[in-house]
Amino acid sequence: MSCMPTAWSFSVARSFIDTNILVYADDAFDPRKQQLALDLVVDLRSRQEAVLSTQVLQEYFVTATRKLGLEAHVARQRVTQFGRFELIQPTLDMLLAAIDLQQNRSLSFWDALIVQTASAARCSVLYSEDMQAGARIGNVLIVNPFT
Repeated sequence: MSCMPTAWSFSVARSFIDTNILVYADDAFDPRKQQLALDLVVDLRSRQEAVLSTQVLQEYFVTATRKLGLEAHVARQRVTQFGRFELIQPTLDMLLAAIDLQQNRSLSFWDALIVQTASAARCSVLYSEDMQAGARIGNVLIVNPFT
């Protein structure tokens, strides 16, 4: 059963994972969120529904090393593991659309780029703690897995 809008011709649901979900998967300071994040990432990966972007991997590395204190080689290994998910690289068109979205929806530029990348990857759900849960931006529904 597909959760995709009828305009998209995919038979598999696709879900985009924002940086904060990956960070919480490594954050032992909040065991509840860590377990929820791990369960979500493992579930989406096992169902081959998980989509990430190079932006997410970059943000993850910086946050994991600076805020979580992971050593660079450990964070690099995690980036390699996460890089096995379906990986989308933002294009110039996505960048320009993110600029427009930022202006029209009062999102940060980086959040707008995440939304545009998720949309371009034909994801119906964007898992994020940073954006308004329940909001729909285009064909993408924002879901906070921690609420």
